[in-house]
Amino acid sequence: MMVVPVSPVVTTFLCLRNIRTFLTACADKFGLPKHRLFGAFDLFDVQDFGKVIETLSTLSWTPIAQSKGFTPFPSEDSVGDDDVYSGLSDLIDDTAEEDDDLYDCVEAEGDDGDDIYEDLMRVERPPATVVDRRLCCLQELRQTEERYTETLESICQHFLRPLRHFLSPRDMESIFINVEELLELHRRFLGELRGALGGGGGGRALPPLFLQYKERFLLYGRYCSQVEAAARRLDQLSTCTDLRMKLQECSQRANNGRFSLRDLLMVPMQRVLKYHLLLQELVKLTPDAAERERLRGALDAMRDLAQCVNEVKRDNETLKQLTSIQLCLHNMPQSLAQFGRPKIDGELKVSSTERRSKVDRYGFLLDKALIICKRRGDSYETKDMVDLQSHQLRDGGLGPRDGKKWSHTFMLLDTAGLQDYELFFKTRELKKKWLEQFEMALSNIFPEHALADGHEFQMFSFEDTTSCRACQMLLRGTFYQGYRCSRCRAPAHKECLGRVGTCGKAGTGEEHHGIGEGHWLPKMESTQPYSGVPPPPGVLAPPLRLSPGDVVEVTVAEAEELWWQVGDGGRGGHPGGAVGPPGFGGALERAGAERALSPRSDGAFLVRQRLKDPADFAISLKYRGEVKHIKVTASEGLYRVTEKKAFKGLVVRARPQNFLGDIQKSGKGSIGSPRKRPSRGWW
Repeated sequence: MMVVPVSPVVTTFLCLRNIRTFLTACADKFGLPKHRLFGAFDLFDVQDFGKVIETLSTLSWTPIAQSKGFTPFPSEDSVGDDDVYSGLSDLIDDTAEEDDDLYDCVEAEGDDGDDIYEDLMRVERPPATVVDRRLCCLQELRQTEERYTETLESICQHFLRPLRHFLSPRDMESIFINVEELLELHRRFLGELRGALGGGGGGRALPPLFLQYKERFLLYGRYCSQVEAAARRLDQLSTCTDLRMKLQECSQRANNGRFSLRDLLMVPMQRVLKYHLLLQELVKLTPDAAERERLRGALDAMRDLAQCVNEVKRDNETLKQLTSIQLCLHNMPQSLAQFGRPKIDGELKVSSTERRSKVDRYGFLLDKALIICKRRGDSYETKDMVDLQSHQLRDGGLGPRDGKKWSHTFMLLDTAGLQDYELFFKTRELKKKWLEQFEMALSNIFPEHALADGHEFQMFSFEDTTSCRACQMLLRGTFYQGYRCSRCRAPAHKECLGRVGTCGKAGTGEEHHGIGEGHWLPKMESTQPYSGVPPPPGVLAPPLRLSPGDVVEVTVAEAEELWWQVGDGGRGGHPGGAVGPPGFGGALERAGAERALSPRSDGAFLVRQRLKDPADFAISLKYRGEVKHIKVTASEGLYRVTEKKAFKGLVVRARPQNFLGDIQKSGKGSIGSPRKRPSRGWW
């Protein structure tokens, strides 16, 4: 069994972009007139496949195509009376299986890189009389590791070093990636592997060795993510005759010309995906139950490594997709990656609370948001960003219009009652696919067991290598790898949330309303990076290094002091001005708040400290496209935004049900979600 890399989502947007790139090349490079070109949707939706064939026929008759040896078609004039291809779109709408995905990924049947790996790693087979298969397995593990390390040596000695004089530093890094780091890693690993297999121990030292090197082997994440791009860049550079001859010379010195550099670059990716197969065979051949169990631990570690490497590779492809989409979006200042992975995209019609009539739109659904756009040529203008965390899904069901195109609907209901959306889809099958993806996205935001045992788990992007608190396996990928409790910072897989155990911060007095005079809550969020420089005063504590978005508990704080004592599992000093409650904008006047909220959707808000009077606060919120400002009044230790309701602290645990109604009656707008990310309370 081989671990196959999981392909990222193939988006409608990228398919259409590729089709339009082809059409542009037909016009610009081959000189095809516009009336000879099919439309992008003629191919994508199979609206007029006859037009597609006509374009390809015209292309085959161009001088460039014929100079390359392509046979033009048709060879004779043919009668075009039969409307064979028209109406295929309707046939697909009516007959396609609901679960079919016409643009799904297809796995290749073979892999030349695997053949190259097997050839390079071929080891001597023992005589037929040898019956100790387990010993043979151990020998194969050692011998293939020796061959592999020799291959890395050959790449560095015969290709990397000589080519430094021919390629730019940028091209060197693009092609060889981190192969020198891999070589140093495997030199050390091979030495320890030989020691573990020597001395007659029968490989008893193998399990701790693989467990020790598991995280070190994560270097392969970068290599495997970039090796395909390295091969493409090498192909481009090889069009230069001088470099091609130099590569052939290097290959001749390395292995008598049997394997090119392109061949050898594929070997590391094959090797890292083979360790679990070798260990799997070793487990089968180990009779001792205790030793077999220890080997299973090493096997699980290498399986986890292989899956992690594949997930890093997939996430890097996903980030490239998101970058491609972002470049075509106007009025979208936020990075799409902050909204998670793409789920689905395509044409739809939209109506909303403010605009009842249906309008044609293009939607990009990600884990955390629906980006609604209007197409303008080959680019898109962002019209709205729907925060899924503040919306509920309601299926429109089978209405009287069902059966007609664009009559298949479901609703996105704003939990704050600000802006509801109704989405219309062309066919029942399309609606079903979008509905399923919305449900998956919402299950990622609000997973089962997210609040189990006192935890408050949220999707989180981990910068460092992190293992799940429950199963001890790696959190895989490069962004939003899993979940982290905002209280005790415990990391976990989605499927492990119910098995993490009791939250370490449960029952620690989090319900307190303030410190000192009540201006602050213990639960704060880091607003600036702090690496420990400058250090806090020695009497306070060692520095506590935080990144923006980290949640901490303030244990010692005075508003006038520059340094506060905070804790995030440990305890240390942190600049007081670099933390604030979630959604806190700091000292900010109206103009700054309006700049921060302008790109956000309706309902976004922040709390700010007024510059003119630092003891006073205000709420700035976006409502119906405008930023409104509400003064927070304080008297007798109580905080008010209306006369009807007072609060003991500046932050409360839950927003009262009638709070929005009181605000709206006073004509001051309403509050949805904070500027940075939604919280469970209001300021």
